[in-house]
Amino acid sequence: MKFSRQRWPSEWQGEWQRLRALDWQALDLRDAGTWPWLVKVLCGVLVLVAALAVSSVWWVSDYRSALISAQRQEVRLLNNYRSSVHAAGLLNNVRSQLTDLAAQMVSIHGMWTTRAEIPSLLDSISSAAEQNQLTIEAIHLRPTVIHHFYSEHPLDIRVLGSYHQLAQFINDISSLPRLVTQHTITLAPAEGPSDGLTLSLVAKAYSSAASEDSRQEELNSGVTAP
Repeated sequence: MKFSRQRWPSEWQGEWQRLRALDWQALDLRDAGTWPWLVKVLCGVLVLVAALAVSSVWWVSDYRSALISAQRQEVRLLNNYRSSVHAAGLLNNVRSQLTDLAAQMVSIHGMWTTRAEIPSLLDSISSAAEQNQLTIEAIHLRPTVIHHFYSEHPLDIRVLGSYHQLAQFINDISSLPRLVTQHTITLAPAEGPSDGLTLSLVAKAYSSAASEDSRQEELNSGVTAP
């Protein structure tokens, strides 16, 4: 159908009236050629929109999946970044703590007692008892107890004296240059005519387990040598 510019308003009005009076349920695709041109235009627009929608869904689906994956990765990387920033903020404190711990370990290792220094430790404990005017009833070394990283050298100590003398003796043991801990402390009245108190305790000196292993290997080598 051809339209002229002069007749366009009247023809447009006529087509619009036909479109309004059209029975949409009576339309048949086999008679599509006889449909009003406005119906043909509308159907063409609808087909075009449907085709664009289907093609856009098919074309964009891969990019949409990639976008969702990228958004998830962005959230994960952002959380990792925040965790890293928090850890970086604590890094200086952790380094300072590690430095302090290393210094403490060096100090503790310097206070350990080797097997060769046990006699000197016994002499120091005996001297502390004599300086406090205590009567030494027993000071002897128990068998060494070897742990995974260190070894214990327990010392059984039993001395007799007054309360203040015994208290000063315990303080003197704690002030020794070697690391010595005190366990199983018991205080009881002395037996016999003495008015003093009997102090019994177990003092433990410590050494590196590696040094004890080396010592044991040397002893084994000496025993098995021809």
